[in-house]
Amino acid sequence: MTDKNENAAIATSELSTTDQGRRYDIDALRVLAFSLLILYHVAMFYVLDWGFHIKSAYQSEAIQVPMLLVNQWRMSLLFVISGLAVSFVWHKYSAGQFAIRRVRSLLLPLLFGMAVIVAPQCYYEALGKGIIEPGFPTFMIQYWTFQDFPGEAWAGEEQIHWTWNHLWYLPYLLIYTLLLIPLARFLDGPGRRLRDWFRALRGVWIILLPTVPLMLYGYFIFPSFPRITHALLDDWYAHSMYFTFFVIGYLVGRDTGFWAELARLRKATLALAVCFFGLFMFRNAMMPDDAGFLLGQLSSAITYLNRWLWILAILGWGHYLLNRPMKWLPYATEAVYPWYILHQTLIIILGYELGKLSLGPVAEPVLVLGGTIAGCLLIHEFVIRRNTLLRPLFGLK
Repeated sequence: MTDKNENAAIATSELSTTDQGRRYDIDALRVLAFSLLILYHVAMFYVLDWGFHIKSAYQSEAIQVPMLLVNQWRMSLLFVISGLAVSFVWHKYSAGQFAIRRVRSLLLPLLFGMAVIVAPQCYYEALGKGIIEPGFPTFMIQYWTFQDFPGEAWAGEEQIHWTWNHLWYLPYLLIYTLLLIPLARFLDGPGRRLRDWFRALRGVWIILLPTVPLMLYGYFIFPSFPRITHALLDDWYAHSMYFTFFVIGYLVGRDTGFWAELARLRKATLALAVCFFGLFMFRNAMMPDDAGFLLGQLSSAITYLNRWLWILAILGWGHYLLNRPMKWLPYATEAVYPWYILHQTLIIILGYELGKLSLGPVAEPVLVLGGTIAGCLLIHEFVIRRNTLLRPLFGLK
């Protein structure tokens, strides 16, 4: 990206480059990862027994397996990609300049999103629960004046003001980026040997060593914070994982040798990822009810190896297949941030309104997904992209 379209993609504001040229694979993986996020959130409307803001009458247990597959690594992958993006731009600015740019590109869309974009999600969730009466203007007056809504109106809170719903990724990313600044200065200076040691990992050590801190988090932190809340202040297990993946992305982003090794291992990591997902799915059946410490740690190892192997396989195959110019990529890279902000609100509006029509278990999800894609495309292209006032509110310059 050039200065003309900086801040076009979430988690990065400039061109992803190495000394050898543009890293198209990272831009492409970012686009594909957020595309998967949209599909996942549509599926949340239909998956049986999984909570969501609103639910369809046509729920299916069958889609739980593919959703479990991606649920183990999808957000961790996004934080790795965000760390990768930071690694390519960090050296271009002073620490203060970098912090200001991050705050501007993440905080403004977050505040606007909470005030305007997320509000319809809250309205339809509370409406679906029968907690409020129909009337969106009345709801918005209450919402904008910070009036409390009845308990359990949305997000399971007792007193409700604003919420960020799916935009939780933005405050988490902002906090991690600010924490990374002193860490990056350390790794570029006194900690250079540690950084170089991690980049030099090869073969089985790339698979095994990064899972060690994850297992420690699972043993020491997870029992006290077993539920990922996305509420920032009580989400320490999620923070430990996501910040670790973010730092890993930063560490390896510009090292060509590490990426060559990921591409070399791509077939092995994909095969192992498939095997470990099978173990992940059947581990409870294989483990006795009174499993001791060692069996408990074996179960933990299966969980985190499954997660990390899928990330390694995706990065390796992405580098092998996608590190080349593609005509769709520049436009898609710019569109990622607005689409991310818009998509869940469109899903909930379409799901609620189409649910009144009893369209059936095929037509309804097709229309919800198609309407979400069409809505994101039209709003981005004809409303956001062409309006200099709206662009910064959706992360665009």
